[in-house]
Amino acid sequence: MKESEQFRKGIALFNAREYFEAHEVWEELWLVEPEPEKTFLQGLIQVAAACHHNSRGNASGTQSLLAAGLAKLRSFPDDHRGIALAKLRTDAEEWAAAPGVADDPGAGRPPRIRLSARASPKKKRGG
Repeated sequence: MKESEQFRKGIALFNAREYFEAHEVWEELWLVEPEPEKTFLQGLIQVAAACHHNSRGNASGTQSLLAAGLAKLRSFPDDHRGIALAKLRTDAEEWAAAPGVADDPGAGRPPRIRLSARASPKKKRGG
């Protein structure tokens, strides 16, 4: 599987709320990726792990991994590697701050990864 296909597979798994599987897919890339992409992938992996911990009711794991992942992702542009990273950061921060998220795995809506405008397919004009 090509690296870009594997990266997109991780996004699809994350958006399907299969966080552990997304983490595993991205970790394979992380192991061989040079910096700064290694740090970017680690940030995504930590956000996925935070969501996984939340689904299992582990509030402290959720909060600590989300904070670590977001700290890494803040050093990258708002649109990076085809994803709307600013939107992901904002959504994840809002999700973490929502009442009950730290204590109830069913509370709030976990963040999703959206494609950046540059990565989205172009619409045909005129009809």
